[in-house]
Amino acid sequence: MRITIRGTVQGVGFRPAVYRAAERCDASGTVWNDGSDVIIDTDSGERLMEELLSDLPPLARIDSVEKTDIPFTGRSGFSISPSGNSGRGASVPADSAVCDDCLAEIFGKGRRSGYPFTTCTSCGPRFTLLRGMPYDRPLTSMDAFPVCPECGREYSDPADRRFHHQTVCCPACGPRYRLELEDGTIVRDDPIGKLAGLLDDGCIAVVKGWGGMHICCNLDILPRMREWYGRKNKPFAIMAGSMEALKRYAEPTEAEERELLSPHRPIVLVNKIKSDVTELISPGLDNAGMFLPYTGMHHILFSRLKHDALVMTSANVPGEPMIVDDEAVKELGADAYLLHDQPIVNRADDSVLRMLGDRTQFIRRSRGHIPFGLRTKMTGDAVALGAQENLTGSVASQGRIWPTQHIGNGENVGVPEYLEEAVRTQIEFVGCRPQVIAEDLHPGYSNRKLARRLAEEYGAEIRDIQHHWGHAAALMADNGVDSCVALTLDGTGHGDDGTAWGGEVLAADFSGYRRVAHLEEIPLLGSERALYDLRRLGFAIDSMNGDRNSDFTDKESAVLSKLMERSVRTTSMGRLLDSLSFYLGVCSQRTYDGEPAMRLEPLLARGKLVDGFETETVNGIVRTAHLFSGIRDRTDKADVAYSIVHSVMSELVQSAVEEADRTGVGCIGLTGGVSYSGPISIMFRDMVKSSDKLSIQHKDVPNGDGGISVGQAAIALDMLR
Repeated sequence: MRITIRGTVQGVGFRPAVYRAAERCDASGTVWNDGSDVIIDTDSGERLMEELLSDLPPLARIDSVEKTDIPFTGRSGFSISPSGNSGRGASVPADSAVCDDCLAEIFGKGRRSGYPFTTCTSCGPRFTLLRGMPYDRPLTSMDAFPVCPECGREYSDPADRRFHHQTVCCPACGPRYRLELEDGTIVRDDPIGKLAGLLDDGCIAVVKGWGGMHICCNLDILPRMREWYGRKNKPFAIMAGSMEALKRYAEPTEAEERELLSPHRPIVLVNKIKSDVTELISPGLDNAGMFLPYTGMHHILFSRLKHDALVMTSANVPGEPMIVDDEAVKELGADAYLLHDQPIVNRADDSVLRMLGDRTQFIRRSRGHIPFGLRTKMTGDAVALGAQENLTGSVASQGRIWPTQHIGNGENVGVPEYLEEAVRTQIEFVGCRPQVIAEDLHPGYSNRKLARRLAEEYGAEIRDIQHHWGHAAALMADNGVDSCVALTLDGTGHGDDGTAWGGEVLAADFSGYRRVAHLEEIPLLGSERALYDLRRLGFAIDSMNGDRNSDFTDKESAVLSKLMERSVRTTSMGRLLDSLSFYLGVCSQRTYDGEPAMRLEPLLARGKLVDGFETETVNGIVRTAHLFSGIRDRTDKADVAYSIVHSVMSELVQSAVEEADRTGVGCIGLTGGVSYSGPISIMFRDMVKSSDKLSIQHKDVPNGDGGISVGQAAIALDMLR
């Protein structure tokens, strides 16, 4: 029998597991990697598969098993054969946190005592060090480190957990850390321990790990860190040394604990315990991004630190891609650099998620959660290039859509190049030959140049996808449905009428969409300037209501009044929340993406429904401006915030339900960056529950613009179909 196994079957100790299963059931034959698949030729197929399935490697996942009866011509005994040619379909697992067995070695007395690169077939970096398929050492960044005799014996021993572990290494033959100080001094003796002392003393350092680098410091110097890094208010991610330490700063739910302790080790937004320190971590917010150590270096560092938590934020010039080059990172001007000599092949920022009850909502799907292939019933090959902010690409082939890791904001230096690098890597891994290249409808997005290059290279067609249709399609693909009526709520997306959309009800499937309802248009006075100076939103709304505005001088007001008719108009729910945040005195200047709405969320969480904030939908337009009259002086700010948002959401949901009833669609969806708000997501769920429709929200694909490329890819595949 010949058995072809597809799934996550490379880099997980799968061939050794087949070998051991064959020995247990006395089967003869051979196993090898054929590109991304595992192939077994054997005289005992059924018994061998039974044994294998009873004891799969922890990181393995089988998607399909294909069996073919062929004459067995091999000899007695079982062997692992060399890998075949590269194939189609990414089968490499995501990077996985160092396992307990390896930690025991790191903190034990054996030859790997204190060695931070200790991993095995059950853990360690995979995607971030891989150059190509199949997953063999010569195609990883470990090819520069020849295996020593002792590691070679482990690699060849079927009873060893490093049997055929492609990145096996030890202090004698593997990568090494060094500590470089600001004055050029290089410390090679106990560099991690020396850095621990410097961090305790208040230094700002860069540390190189798997897939990237972090800037770190202790929490006592957060004010200095904010000034040094130029990050006035944006939250910092915090790595705690243990779950016990984490609970001194935050209160994770059971579901959040499971995510924090999972091998993926994402950053999880957790309700923080209010204190001066946690307020410095995430000013004005109820939650903080927390995560736990995942590399050997992290564990060794915390074992030597006096502090129980560190700021750990991606090492980059704000807005640019994370730096992975040892020399380039020194331009940041940190006090110390903990670096190693293993190249990073595929950079990957930390994944970020939050929980809605037991439901995962990805803010950023990246390190530990990529590669990831979303199943789809559609076939064909396509590439999608996403939007502009929180950018990802996606590659579709063989009934799956494979998003890239988080890329960044497309208007920033280096981001378009990083997107191209990530997309081309994914094309190569998956074996995609795109027939369609999908891009956002917005004519000014930076990734459109890449779309034209790829289209010319592959002879593919280019398809422009309206931004919010992309959101709706991502939600449908995420939930395995073919149509829905979706609330697509975000900051801004280029509408097909030339205005800036963002508060939409769309009746959508993968072949098209129809705009059912939307929020009232508000002028963006000065376009981009209104996104940062929220007083301009206030002036526009006051003007619409005929209310007096005292935020500007008479001369400034005269200029802004002239802009009322000439400015781009927006239906954005994100801008509505920004305006509410400004009117209620929560935030007047946006210093980072999403800040006003995020700082409004604590009010929404505490508020209750009060009378006086009713609205209506007229000809598909939800009236909003009148809701702001007279609210500046209200003292019950939480109730005002909750009641206005509840009123608007109620109208949007009602429009969606009526459309679904009219067309026979069974589900109502919520997508877009606004859907990260816990209170808004709960409002939506409860409102839909009172109808006979199914409510759908995101689970595996990011709610925000990071998920748009998945929706674009699904639309492109439908076009091929």
